[in-house]
Amino acid sequence: MELISFKLCPFVQRAVIVLKEHQLDYDINYINLADPPSWFREISPTGKVPLLKVNHQVLFESSVICEYLDEIADNTLHPADPLERAIGRGWVEYGVNCLQTLFHLSTTNDQQRFEQAVASFKEHMIKLDTVISSGPYFYREQFTMADAAFAPIFMRLALIDKWTNLTLFDGVPKVSSWSSQLLNRDSVQHSVVEEFPTLYRKMLESKKGVITSSLN
Repeated sequence: MELISFKLCPFVQRAVIVLKEHQLDYDINYINLADPPSWFREISPTGKVPLLKVNHQVLFESSVICEYLDEIADNTLHPADPLERAIGRGWVEYGVNCLQTLFHLSTTNDQQRFEQAVASFKEHMIKLDTVISSGPYFYREQFTMADAAFAPIFMRLALIDKWTNLTLFDGVPKVSSWSSQLLNRDSVQHSVVEEFPTLYRKMLESKKGVITSSLN
């Protein structure tokens, strides 16, 4: 299997985490999304990453890729109970909203929209704090797809928390503890390139958004 990737893409990171959790063999091919190769444009229906090439077939959309990987593995990253599986899938989709809000607050150059995005993101975290387990993971002791979905968010959030005074973890002790557990997990730590923090900071600075004024 070959995963087509972009070094800063959180959706690619989800797939990498699942690959590593299942200990599946794969190659990874990083491209420049600002100037993608012609072969990528030919095989990507949406022009986005990740793509997963399997036996000359191409899978797209991170959720589809993650579900496929889970189905071919020897075990599963879903809870055993069907209702809990469905609930978990819902929160995986909720993670997409969180990522979009985090991207807006990280890149907008409009002060009002920035403040709205910060407030919205904090609301997302408060909602999460009311539904997750007491830990260490979303569903107690089992690392699941929900954990794989939120780990990329927390990795970016930890860097923003380190570089700014936004305090996006305030008032959400369970989410804060969950984030720490995920970021200490081997599959998460090795789901990005070594230079990820540097690349992420350069991306933030290049957008010249409101957040850049508070970077230290």
